[in-house]
Amino acid sequence: MHEIHEGQCGMCAHFGEHHAEQPKLVQIRVKHEAPEDMLDECGHPRHASLHLQVTPLSSCDGFEPAQAA
Repeated sequence: MHEIHEGQCGMCAHFGEHHAEQPKLVQIRVKHEAPEDMLDECGHPRHASLHLQVTPLSSCDGFEPAQAA
């Protein structure tokens, strides 16, 4: 497991945005930990057409904090 910090994709509202209520994503945001091999979609409007798959450790300038669970 990797520790996730504010500013990284795992803590962003756009990480797995289309299924944000999934228990796996909620746990990442609550515990600030994610599996090493996890990938999920980036739903940020600037990136949506690219269909990016990112890790929870990734980051970009479009970070928006996810709502508290």
